[in-house]
Amino acid sequence: MVNWTLMYDCYGDTDRVPVLLELVERDGNAEAWTELEYRLVLEQDLAFPAGFAALPRLVRLASGSARARGLAGTILRCAAGHHGCDDLLADCAESIAAFRELLDRRLQARPVDYLATFRDLLAAREQYHWAAVLGDFTDDFYHLACPHCAVEVTIAIGDHGRYSAIRDWHLGDVDRRGLRPAAPEELSGTGRWMHRTAVRDGHESLADGIAHLFGQAECPRCASVFGVADEYTSANCPVSP
Repeated sequence: MVNWTLMYDCYGDTDRVPVLLELVERDGNAEAWTELEYRLVLEQDLAFPAGFAALPRLVRLASGSARARGLAGTILRCAAGHHGCDDLLADCAESIAAFRELLDRRLQARPVDYLATFRDLLAAREQYHWAAVLGDFTDDFYHLACPHCAVEVTIAIGDHGRYSAIRDWHLGDVDRRGLRPAAPEELSGTGRWMHRTAVRDGHESLADGIAHLFGQAECPRCASVFGVADEYTSANCPVSP
């Protein structure tokens, strides 16, 4: 049982969220949904105790409500931040596991919002850094430091090329070097799961982008070769307390 007197929302209130949850559970009240979204997540970036406390109820609604599904996913994407709600999040483990299964079933149905659902599933799998930045690979850029010479390298994976380069603000991306995509059998861990899921669901362009993201790049400055995903994860993956 949730002690709502301790579960404040972004306005500091402790009594409004349970009322709103009852309203959306009863009849899907649109105004209640809008207020709930404003109260549980601030600027799509910061979640509050009331948001994590509401997760189990949102997950129960998620199979029949796009707003519940989207709000639950947004809250989970915020879980990478310094929210001070680790105990609440741990209490939601069963609900999050159920949410993962729901999202995976939805991906197999190839919904219009496939990428958003994919990113929500990444967050539910605690892959917060990929949930935050993964795009559709039409015009995606990742910026990281070469692990050997520390120069900033731009990684482009999009319709205009798949390469590493040095970004010059006057000349654009210069000294381009083609990326070396990972072969499916070379992938492991999160990269393997991401690639297999995209292939399973018929999203070949997404799968190809993931193969490049988890492949290798050559530094234009020192010509050393490094794993793109490894370096991006090292620089951006949240460190557990």
